[in-house]
Amino acid sequence: MSRHASHNPARYIDPVLLFPVVGLCGIGIVMIYSASSEIALRNFGSEYYFFSRQMIYLGIGAAAMAAACFFPYRVYRAATYGLLILAAVFLAALLIDGVGHTAGGATRWLRVSWLSFQPSEFARLALIIFLAYSLTKKQTQVEKASIGFLPHVIVLLVFTVLIMLQPDFGTIVIFWMMAWVIMFVGRVPVSHLVSAFLLMLPFAGWLLFAAEYRIKRYVTFLDPWKYPLDEGYQIIHAMMAFNSGGIFGQGLGQGYQKLFYLPAPHTDFIFSVIGEEGGLLMVLLIVALFLVILWRGLQIASRADDNFGAFLAFGVTASITLQAVINMGVNLSLLPTKGLTLPFLSFGGSSLVFNLLGVGILMNIRAQQEKS
Repeated sequence: MSRHASHNPARYIDPVLLFPVVGLCGIGIVMIYSASSEIALRNFGSEYYFFSRQMIYLGIGAAAMAAACFFPYRVYRAATYGLLILAAVFLAALLIDGVGHTAGGATRWLRVSWLSFQPSEFARLALIIFLAYSLTKKQTQVEKASIGFLPHVIVLLVFTVLIMLQPDFGTIVIFWMMAWVIMFVGRVPVSHLVSAFLLMLPFAGWLLFAAEYRIKRYVTFLDPWKYPLDEGYQIIHAMMAFNSGGIFGQGLGQGYQKLFYLPAPHTDFIFSVIGEEGGLLMVLLIVALFLVILWRGLQIASRADDNFGAFLAFGVTASITLQAVINMGVNLSLLPTKGLTLPFLSFGGSSLVFNLLGVGILMNIRAQQEKS
């Protein structure tokens, strides 16, 4: 490759990855307005309240993605422990009275003026970078549980405790699933992963039964129609939305369930609004776009120049797609209800910005492949 070609900025842009991300963000902006306009008008006096904020977040996220495209991913190795400590500090700050912002019974946000920041999103990226760096450094001894497995689980447990105190059980599930994927790819023996999983089952059971609302969620998941006015309300109205959407949908803006029936229609349950207004065809399009991201992310990871780039790419890809699968599973009543947004589509600044940042990292890893 010529010197001129190696410095071509277009080399850093991966159209195969960018197209589905832009498509999802575009659909998300339109559907956030459709899903939230009535709620925004009633609660804030402007139908554009959530739409305008998401546009600002999208601008910040696009800038973060562009910066990450050109920023050499190998530099993250030097910042690994600093990012990890900063993430723990942010999570711990939520526990200080008057610092964390509480909504829906959970304290998950740090707020400055009208801008809010969710530390768990930053912590997720910091955890991915840490696991990628640590597993790369320990490849020759990764089969030893005391070196390749336990240190990573200890860090994961620290984050788990801090997030559990918010509480945010859904994010904990994502963290553990994502970490297990990265450790598996990082050649941690499957016997260690399976053994630890079995040992943690009692703890997971305790988490489930320690809070009454979690018990109700799982009982309701088995038979939502038994609790139509309380715990089963969300699931029932989500299913009603998909059912009324049919194949072609009711049409943009014509959905009924978003009109104060379906809780959080612009965040956790935006997929149901998409199903009602866009129908099965739009649902399949959304799934297809996420599958392209998954395929491209795995392709970038498998072709990475070094282990750090490979593990980092696998982690970012797993983070985005696992959350998408869980959110869509909840909306389709295939999984118990969890408070997780749909990447690139749901309203939420932290999620959008850090997912776009992750996409930028993926693009840089791919660009370094072409450069070599």
